Amino acid sequence: MAKKASKASRAVAGQKTIKRGRQPTESPVDSQGRPTAAEEIDQMIEALGDWRGKTLARIRKLIKQADPEVVEEIKWRKPSNAMAGVPVWSHSGIICTGEPYKDKLKLTFANGVALEDPGGLFNASLGGNARRAIDIREGEVPDDRAFKALIRAAVTLNTR
Repeated sequence: MAKKASKASRAVAGQKTIKRGRQPTESPVDSQGRPTAAEEIDQMIEALGDWRGKTLARIRKLIKQADPEVVEEIKWRKPSNAMAGVPVWSHSGIICTGEPYKDKLKLTFANGVALEDPGGLFNASLGGNARRAIDIREGEVPDDRAFKALIRAAVTLNTR
């Protein structure tokens, strides 16, 4: 009868040890030991600690519901504050960004000008050549269906 390998020898062999009843979870750090974009967005939501954080969390959930294959990233970090950056949701290109400001949460759609907006959600950056944005202020709640439709339209545009 073969002897069962010890925990230490399995670790040396590169095998994962999983305790009974526990499922492996996605690591909150990337291959270089930095927090993943998802973890950084979680931290940003928590750090905001007000209506902007709650709204960003809600918007993020709607984006993931509309496109389960969405990729979350943090881009445009400032040298003066390496931990800060802009949450970005992509699928074959940028769908939108989510920037918290003092008085609003700005959702900028990279190719918004090419998207139909039957729900009338776009209310900012309307004069630009490519982008369109949704400024959400405290107490405002965009329509879930219209927002998800806008996300799906952006994905369709990106994957053509």
